[in-house]
Amino acid sequence: MELRTLRYFVAVAEELHFGRAAARLHMSQPPLSRAIKQLETEVGAALFDRSPAGVSLTPVGVVLLDEAYALLERADRVRTRVAAAAGAAVITVGVLGDTTDPGATRLAGAYRRQHPGVEVRIRETDLTDPTCGLRAGLVDIALTRAPFDGTGLTLRELRADPVGAVLRADDPLARRDHLTLADLADRPWFQFPDGTDPLWRAYWNGGEPREGPVVRAVQECLQAVLWNGTVGMTPLGHSTPEELAVVPVSDMAPSRVVAAWNQGDTNPLVRSFVRIATAAYRD
Repeated sequence: MELRTLRYFVAVAEELHFGRAAARLHMSQPPLSRAIKQLETEVGAALFDRSPAGVSLTPVGVVLLDEAYALLERADRVRTRVAAAAGAAVITVGVLGDTTDPGATRLAGAYRRQHPGVEVRIRETDLTDPTCGLRAGLVDIALTRAPFDGTGLTLRELRADPVGAVLRADDPLARRDHLTLADLADRPWFQFPDGTDPLWRAYWNGGEPREGPVVRAVQECLQAVLWNGTVGMTPLGHSTPEELAVVPVSDMAPSRVVAAWNQGDTNPLVRSFVRIATAAYRD
């Protein structure tokens, strides 16, 4: 039973969809299906129930998934210890100014417990670079938010957060229990500088061309709201000054927390980070 085949199995078990799992693994679906069939032959039992309604794990598949997690975690630890012995156990993580997120806090604790010999370096970036230095080669992996241009990168979604409009507390709209993008159409919105990823800019502008002050950081956005009545956008649950209010926007797509890394990167520290992050954000 090869580790590569177990990784294939885990991808299908987590996605419960062969097409999505194949895309996540950067391979076509037929060889993935063949690998799973071969694994089922080796195990001597079906691992997935396949029906028109979708894919689900069989009882045998549930047991193998638990064992696969343990085996892959052990394999990653072996690689990490070897890297540490070679003096190469360092990983640089890019973050997008969201270090108070409880998911990130759980991730830090879990990664530290599982890899006490690894030095984790954190590089925080402003809102103009959603890849947090990944494209520039400044980090090994980014803990960030989508959407942005993912060419050459692999993204793993960790969580999806509803979004709200940040308004001054004395704004008439701040008394509403929810808003729509149409309610905010005639307001100035914060803008990112020219050259910022177009997908990223479009998302935070609600998919429409907007006008307003240019900002680069979260605090600049909040100050633009306080001083100029600019509309800001933020994932719900983030703390804001008492002079501001956050009202959910019902027709704006959720903001997706993702881990992003370079396609084909075989660094065991990155692979382990993704695995631990997936579990930490699911708790």
